[in-house]
Amino acid sequence: MRGPYRRRRVHLPPNFQNFKPSGVPRKFLKSVALTVDEYEAIRLADYQGLEHVQAAEQMDISRPTFTRLIEKARHKIASVLVEGMELIIEGGNVEFINSLRRCRNCGDEHIEPTGTELDDCANCGSENIDDLNRNFVKKKNNEKSNRRAGRH
Repeated sequence: MRGPYRRRRVHLPPNFQNFKPSGVPRKFLKSVALTVDEYEAIRLADYQGLEHVQAAEQMDISRPTFTRLIEKARHKIASVLVEGMELIIEGGNVEFINSLRRCRNCGDEHIEPTGTELDDCANCGSENIDDLNRNFVKKKNNEKSNRRAGRH
């Protein structure tokens, strides 16, 4: 039996939780869930252009594990594009290196090492700040996942 795998290191949480075809109501769409570690693999290999060895080192996983992860992520994204589905980014066994915080008043974003407290917005002084890392932490009763049909 396989043991639990270690957390995969992720630089920052994604800026967005979902993407969908425009003009199609969500209730008519099937959805595909891309895990945060799959998102990070796409970001490192396809967006930043890193070799698999370099990307695996940044995520603190082996190169073969990274290759499996990126292949799975690419297949999911291809399915979304070809079949016109909604892509939802959620879940995964990840550890964020940095926190991404967004001010609800002015929209300014702040990147801080994970665990750093941020009391107010450096731009406008507001205390109304969202920690985007929280959007990607596993929830025990994820209602959104339970109501969606057609996951791959």
